[in-house]
Amino acid sequence: MSRTDRLDGVTEKLIPTSLGLLNVRVGGRSTGPAMVFWPSLMMDGAMWRFQYEHFAPTHRVVLVDSPGHGRSDALRRIIDLKECADALVEILDALGIDRCVLVGNSWGGMLAGVFPAYHPERTAATVGINCTASLPTAFESVWATALAAYLSVHARMPRLAARAAHSAFVGPTAEAGNPAFLRYIDVVLRNDPKSVAWALRSILIGRRDEHRLLATIPSDIPVLVIAGEEDSQFPVHVVRRMADAIAGSTFRVLPRTGHLAARENPHEVNAEIDAFLATHPVAAWPEAT
Repeated sequence: MSRTDRLDGVTEKLIPTSLGLLNVRVGGRSTGPAMVFWPSLMMDGAMWRFQYEHFAPTHRVVLVDSPGHGRSDALRRIIDLKECADALVEILDALGIDRCVLVGNSWGGMLAGVFPAYHPERTAATVGINCTASLPTAFESVWATALAAYLSVHARMPRLAARAAHSAFVGPTAEAGNPAFLRYIDVVLRNDPKSVAWALRSILIGRRDEHRLLATIPSDIPVLVIAGEEDSQFPVHVVRRMADAIAGSTFRVLPRTGHLAARENPHEVNAEIDAFLATHPVAAWPEAT
């Protein structure tokens, strides 16, 4: 982890799961309600730095390195969102957490959508940012298949991966005036290219239409879905359709914001989550056991 992504008061641990050892960073208020953050594909848990700093004074915060990313075990097979949801339960069990607020971006947002359908008893609320429940488009399939094939023959992440991430994750507002965010995109170069190739095949190319599953989420589980106005990966109408499938969900659009909203525009993302939690008071949910 770079110096700029070191987090005060965080303990790192590798937790055995059905998807191998998953690295988590745990910090914040040890007796507070638990918030778990799952990142976008090609990112690791440190992408949530600004959310950690914001919520740590009041919550127990868990930052997950998703399978094949960061310090988690390499990924060498196709996986799906159900397996990710089950692995998250294994993380909660290992940390003694009964229920959590799950926050995710892209891959993590897809997981935040399906997790309360698979494991409602472990879900206090979920927040999905720049995510989808739709099948991949033809363009996504061709683009991601070509990138996965290219990455799979490399032992170290090629510079092309950072250019691909820049194209996918950066909107015009960030391009014009957020140099710190543009520099951050190079974090993708720390990943194992073969693992990212398998994740692309699994989560992007191989994803299923989940709208019917989302319709089974219990109506008493609060769900917030956030779209970035400038997200070229999952446009607003795609994210809105996901929100519409979840009874009683809250939908918000962040102007001048691209795909990695939580990192690019943390102030507004944190404000939306704060307002959501205020509407559904976290004090009513069990704390970590």
